[in-house]
Amino acid sequence: MRIKTITSFGICLALCVCTYAQSPVAKELPAKRTTKPVKIDGLINEEAWKDAAEMTNLTEFRPKVGAVEPPETKTIAYLMYDDEGIYFGGYCYERTKDSIATELTGRDGFGTNDYIGLIFDTYNDKINGFEYFVTPLGEQWDAKMSPGGNDNGGEDFSWNAVWSSKAVIHNDGWSFEMHIPFSAIRFSKETVQTWGFNITRRRRKTEQQYTWNPIDPNVNGFLTQEATWTGITNIKPPLRLQFSPYFSNVTSHFPNNDPAIKDWNNTVNGGMDVKYGINQAFTLDVTLIPDFGQVQSDNRVLNLSPYEVRFTENRPFFTEGTELFSKGDLFYSRRIGKDAAYTHRLSEYLSAEDSLILAPNESKIANATKISGRTSKGLGVAMLNAITNNRYYSIQNNITKETRKEILETLTNYNILVLDQTMKNNSSVSLVNTSVLRSGGDYDANVTAGLFSLNDKKNMWNVSGKLAFSQLVGYKEKGKTYSGYSHSFSFGKTSGRFNFNVAQELVNKTFNNNDLGYLSRWNYIDHYMRVGYNWIKPTNWYNRIYVNINGQYSRRFTNPSDFQAANINVNTNAQLKNLWQVGTSVGYEPKGHDYFEPRKEGRVFNGWSNYFLSAWFQTNDSKKYTVSARMFYVDRSLFNSKRYMIAFENRYRFNNNLTVSHEINVSPQKNNVGFAAFSGSDIIFGRRDIATVDNLLNIKYSFNNMMNINTRIRHYWSKVNYDKYFTLLQNGDLGENNTFTANTNQNYNVFNIDMVYTWQFAPGSFINVIWKNAAEQFNRQATEGYFKNFENTMRQDEVNNLTVKVIYFIDYLQLRKQLKKKKQA
Repeated sequence: MRIKTITSFGICLALCVCTYAQSPVAKELPAKRTTKPVKIDGLINEEAWKDAAEMTNLTEFRPKVGAVEPPETKTIAYLMYDDEGIYFGGYCYERTKDSIATELTGRDGFGTNDYIGLIFDTYNDKINGFEYFVTPLGEQWDAKMSPGGNDNGGEDFSWNAVWSSKAVIHNDGWSFEMHIPFSAIRFSKETVQTWGFNITRRRRKTEQQYTWNPIDPNVNGFLTQEATWTGITNIKPPLRLQFSPYFSNVTSHFPNNDPAIKDWNNTVNGGMDVKYGINQAFTLDVTLIPDFGQVQSDNRVLNLSPYEVRFTENRPFFTEGTELFSKGDLFYSRRIGKDAAYTHRLSEYLSAEDSLILAPNESKIANATKISGRTSKGLGVAMLNAITNNRYYSIQNNITKETRKEILETLTNYNILVLDQTMKNNSSVSLVNTSVLRSGGDYDANVTAGLFSLNDKKNMWNVSGKLAFSQLVGYKEKGKTYSGYSHSFSFGKTSGRFNFNVAQELVNKTFNNNDLGYLSRWNYIDHYMRVGYNWIKPTNWYNRIYVNINGQYSRRFTNPSDFQAANINVNTNAQLKNLWQVGTSVGYEPKGHDYFEPRKEGRVFNGWSNYFLSAWFQTNDSKKYTVSARMFYVDRSLFNSKRYMIAFENRYRFNNNLTVSHEINVSPQKNNVGFAAFSGSDIIFGRRDIATVDNLLNIKYSFNNMMNINTRIRHYWSKVNYDKYFTLLQNGDLGENNTFTANTNQNYNVFNIDMVYTWQFAPGSFINVIWKNAAEQFNRQATEGYFKNFENTMRQDEVNNLTVKVIYFIDYLQLRKQLKKKKQA
């Protein structure tokens, strides 16, 4: 194994010596200041635009790298600034009006739209950027850009700024205007500045994308290939103080079937988000008594694995502008208020006479604060602090019918601090610290990590790594500290048609970052290898093809140092000439040793070997009707087990306003084997058939570019039917068990409706009306099919919530100007 690895690594090094990619000399655009007025109406007809710097002759980024824009679809763009902000405008020519791709999707929704965008790297460090896009129908989206690939690898579209734009469609194209106030961007206070920047235009019906400064997809990073905007003079970072107070009314209904408990409940909430620019670089974000009622419902599933389900974070405060917090993958924001890793054991409170009547799945967030930004010297600082209140069980005595409350989660303070210093050649070093402090004598947790990512001068090679230490104070015994260690290192070639990466990751037995992070496995040492090659020059049947080979070898680190798992897979994906996307994957995993499936420390399950195949395709996304499908097949050696997965999605765009999509995922498994139950001191495994269906319908209707309604309906069903049981032997094999008679079958349904009406009635100000419906069913009857389960779920008691929420955006500077005008009048 070791000889093969060294030989493969040597071949990789030999090949990459012959591979070289280097971006051309960056373009420069002189900064032009204007004193003339500009009305943002989408028409480039003001005198001011005649003095602006002009950009033409954009270069194709994809599919045909390096081609110059044809005259009939050329782009003419202008850039200038004044004391208040930046103006970006221009004209995107088309052969006919019908050549323009348009769809109303709501803010930050790409859809099947043409667009043009402006990217700024205000500190010119090739690492941190701000993006602003507009579509032909005038919809906006914006993002923060950080190191990543050239295919949206490092873009955070949850970040939002308040700026203005308009677009107008003409017979031969569309025109646009943007005004980005200096309050919507971060920059230094130097008298004369040079910013990195680029503009990009995308034509969705041909999937052509252009940039002013050429982009080579074989070169690592988008921001490393930017132009420069030179001679920006005497601009001053304004006072950035913005308030977003909110008011909400929530009406809830649940049939409790108990006259003593009300079916209806109504609450009135109020709070505020505050943004304050501490200086030109740093911003303070505070949310006081937050309300996340409009957040999409979680995709709950039946979890048969020994690992915790990792849910997506949808709460705006924890998703917006958090790119620094993702450093080192040590922060899982769902721990705050929702998925706390620490809760008291219910058995401590329940006697034989008691029953649990309520266990809230959320803790109320009292407040949360973020400070983030980057100095002109490249030091990025990010800090988040949040406090959650006590969470309680409600327990009823079955004899006296009296209820009482017991602590589920104590008052807790969560904190993460990140320091990130950028260096030459798109390199950086970082320090990350997470801390969880609990009241009432419960244990505290702390994790500290150092990270580095170093690139050579030509942005061709990268070496990176992480060292992390965890401490749990009073976790197992008061006064004692439970410490752990983790590290990872990688080395690779990141530019060129050929690239590779080799890496090692180690987590010792006592490392634990789960109090504010997510860790599913521990006590392992893994080795990874990835080799990739791409063809990006279009031919008569494809536009681009990517092929990669991945390998992993995993061992248990200690007690004992045993082989756990390995796999190798080959993946191919391509864009064809008709703009279809296609891909395949094939892989193999030898028989391993699973130390987690037994659910008991020190025990092991010897598992199985398997091979897997998958294939997928997606039709042209710019068409009115789009179809995508994925097929996945796994063949396992134990009990001739088979697993299939078929996912099918189709979307129809009736017009610019209405789009309907449906997605269904069917995943049956035959003769699967896994943990079933404990029986005394025995660990019981079972052979089982599993059937899972995930059914999702989305309906989006936009009244205009400021008002839309989105409806999401999901039904999930999964059943597990056991036909034979085994006892897990000490050596990890399975021995037949004919005495275990408990029913461990599972049948789980969950149904959700999320309907959200949004009206942006003023910049940054919204009225939201949200209706949520939820029903859930669990039983041990695993004999009925999908449609019967759907029917039964519809008969379950449902939780209904109707929320009306008003958010009003107030900019202090604009408010002061308006008050001053009124005073003068």
